Amino acid sequence: MSLLTLQRDMRTWLTRADQAAAARIGGDAGLRVYQNNYRAQLCAFLEDGFARTRDWIGEEAFEDAMIRHIQRLPPSSWTLDAYARDFPDTLGLLYPDDPEVAELSWLELALAEAFVGADAEPLTQADARNIDWDEAVLHFAPTFDLRVVATNVADLWAALAAGETPPAAAILPDRHALIVWRQAQVSRFRLIDADEEHAILLARSGLRFAEICEAIVALHGEERGIEMAGSYLGRWLATETLVAPAIE
Repeated sequence: MSLLTLQRDMRTWLTRADQAAAARIGGDAGLRVYQNNYRAQLCAFLEDGFARTRDWIGEEAFEDAMIRHIQRLPPSSWTLDAYARDFPDTLGLLYPDDPEVAELSWLELALAEAFVGADAEPLTQADARNIDWDEAVLHFAPTFDLRVVATNVADLWAALAAGETPPAAAILPDRHALIVWRQAQVSRFRLIDADEEHAILLARSGLRFAEICEAIVALHGEERGIEMAGSYLGRWLATETLVAPAIE
């Protein structure tokens, strides 16, 4: 048996407990030690990264979810940090009738990734005074992320993080999204309504700020639309979610 074949069989055994692979190596009796260590390390990593989710669904259910995730998706990257990225999808499959579970795990993951994300100089109010906003294209910070949510996951996370009894999970009456970013070395999140989400998506699509204003005015009228666009821009500047825009 070549070294490459041995390595492949070992990986197959660790990730899928394949008996044929174990037999080619020499039997599974001693191999179970390696498999248990492999799974224990992955479980420890997931448990450390999703503490709020674990608190929400309970230790036993969380352990079952970790095992199912490890069976479903073995690591595929050189860094263990990447392994957590598919865990919210696994929870979504396991809890289709409880969407707050996947949303809570996504929020935990997004906050963690924002904390270690790339640095970028934020656009300031002073910078904004020297920009031609008719031609400027907005750029959000590299730590910025957005996800549409159906539940009161923001309230759940806040209560769990504070060690308080969380409210019952509830479906939001209107469309909302969560945005996540890092400000002053702290990961932050905020619940936004459908109008602000729309403005952000327009900005991320590459439209100039003037075109975004026109789109909002078309939906809400000139007075209200201009007020909304100005409010969004001011909020994004104040919270350091924007970096220097390009003129295109």
